[in-house]
Amino acid sequence: MKIKYLILFCLFILSGCRCEAIINRMAFAPTVTKADVLQNFSPDVSEVYIDTADNLRLQSFFIYNSSSSGIVIYFHGNAGNIYERIPELVNLSKAGVSVLGIGYRGYGKSAGKPSERGIYLDGQAALKYAKEKLNYRKDKIFLCGRSIGSVVALEMARNKNYAGIILVTPLTSGREILKAHNYGPISLLVGDVIDNMKKVPDISSPVLIIHGDKDEVVPWAMGKKIFSALKNSKQIVTIIGGRHSDLEFVNPALYYGSIEQFISNHANE
Repeated sequence: MKIKYLILFCLFILSGCRCEAIINRMAFAPTVTKADVLQNFSPDVSEVYIDTADNLRLQSFFIYNSSSSGIVIYFHGNAGNIYERIPELVNLSKAGVSVLGIGYRGYGKSAGKPSERGIYLDGQAALKYAKEKLNYRKDKIFLCGRSIGSVVALEMARNKNYAGIILVTPLTSGREILKAHNYGPISLLVGDVIDNMKKVPDISSPVLIIHGDKDEVVPWAMGKKIFSALKNSKQIVTIIGGRHSDLEFVNPALYYGSIEQFISNHANE
């Protein structure tokens, strides 16, 4: 998550500007790709388009593993687009599962404009596609959310039993992000924007949290706070020296190894 966009987003809220278009512009930093631009994919990666309940089409990518009955649905952070995450999707598939990477509305070649409500609709569309088009059972689905993607993963998992939830650098709430970046008492005015702590009591699926102890955007303490609040099966992995966007490079063996072990532990439960 790019810190300047997150802080600007919060400042617009605090200034009393409730214009949805401005707030959403500050919260999300998509890279848009023109529809006619050709993109090069690995032979194992398929470009798929997913329809949402409000009639938008989302550019997404699917990596099929014929030897597995499980799938990871991946929700990325607030900047860039899903095309830029293809290397991570490929690495996730090495854990022995299929992978579906979702492009939010307004990102890449996806239609529409991003918003908090909108990315929840995108999450719902992804799950419907995985269940109805790809024929994956709920108990074979892992939800993986990175940074702001953790908000989508947890929202989708509320009061439902999935194989597991993987949260990478998850934030607690917009309010606590403001506090962490020294906006002090004014953070009390934010309300419940992007609030993961409200979702945690409704989570019953096993959870793996991965966070770096040097995260400069979403402090390590936020991952630990979410971990402490969870009442179900849970695990936290700390990448020593890891910052917000480099965990898989600082310690790839621990990063991908912990994900692979988590999936292995819960794939057949």
